[in-house]
Amino acid sequence: MTNPNDPPENVPGGGQPGGEPFGGVPPYGSPQYGAQGGAPQPGYQAGMQAEPASNLVWAILSTIFCCLPLGIVSIVKASSVGKLWAQGDVAGAHKAAEDAKKFAIWAAVVGIVFSILYLILMAAGVFALDLDSTTSTY
Repeated sequence: MTNPNDPPENVPGGGQPGGEPFGGVPPYGSPQYGAQGGAPQPGYQAGMQAEPASNLVWAILSTIFCCLPLGIVSIVKASSVGKLWAQGDVAGAHKAAEDAKKFAIWAAVVGIVFSILYLILMAAGVFALDLDSTTSTY
C-alpha cells in the first residue's frame, strides 16, 4: 500500500517547486543552504596559525617567587599576546610571547642568584658572630 502524501518517484525534484525534495540535502560539492556561492566562512584563512602561548602562568610565578620588576614586565608582555592576536598582528603576538618567556626566565635566574647569595651571606654572618658570653656588659 502506498501513501498518497509521498512524492512521486518519477517526477524530478520529488514534485516540489525548486527541483529539490522537501527536507532533502544538496548534492555533494554544491553550496549548503544559506551559503553564497561556496565562499569560505568569514574569519577562515587557509593555513591559519594557532595563537602562541602567552606564558602568563610562568610570568606570574616568576613575579611571586623570583624577581618582582622583571616579572611585572613579563606579565605585561604576556597579557598583550591575546590582544595583538585579536587585532591580527601575528608577528607582534609571537614577539610578545617570546618576550614574556624571556623576561620570566630572566626573573627566575635573578631570583635564584639572589637567593643563593642571600644564603651564603647569612651563613657567613652567622659564623662571624662572636658568641663569647664573658664579654657581656650586662
